[in-house]
Amino acid sequence: MKLTVKDIQGQDQGALEVRFPLVEGGRGTQAVHDAVVAYQANQRMGTACTKTMGEVAGTGKKPWRQKGTGRARAGSFASPLWRGGGVVFGPKPRDFGKKISKSTRKLALRKALTERLKAGDVVVVEDLKLTAPKTREFAGVLAALQLAGTTLVVAEPDATLTLAARNLAGVELTTGEELTTYQVLKFDKLLVTRGAFAKVEERLAE
Repeated sequence: MKLTVKDIQGQDQGALEVRFPLVEGGRGTQAVHDAVVAYQANQRMGTACTKTMGEVAGTGKKPWRQKGTGRARAGSFASPLWRGGGVVFGPKPRDFGKKISKSTRKLALRKALTERLKAGDVVVVEDLKLTAPKTREFAGVLAALQLAGTTLVVAEPDATLTLAARNLAGVELTTGEELTTYQVLKFDKLLVTRGAFAKVEERLAE
């Protein structure tokens, strides 16, 4: 498969041959599902925490004597029945993370990229060098490339580009080394520099 390479003005600058093997047919669908589920699970903090009866601060003294008061028996101020007492079977910090194999992760990314390439949702540019960290200038680049909706920008680390893009709603930056299957599927369009595309191909080469 060949992709047209453009400049930031939207003019054609040649073609790029996709070097990683595309995934055909239904192969890789389960891998994509597993990768997305694992990614979302790994974003969960799992920090919800309640105190048990033994962790509640306070005295261990019996509230009142066992008999003779006319009130119900009580043995602790930390009783789960009392306001301020412990919580029975409440949440504790836990790890929601899921692990998938390296081969599954690679297959999922290949499958996701294959589908986005076939759909024409990937735009490759020669470079994304801006003259200044101006949001207006980067918005002009997106307009010249006819990128509407949400856009994932895959490029080499660049402070100027980061500053220019951070105030644009629906735009996210990443690098070829950090690109995930979830990101490939989340956005309407993918804007990729030639250098970043080469990094992705290195990751996906068999």
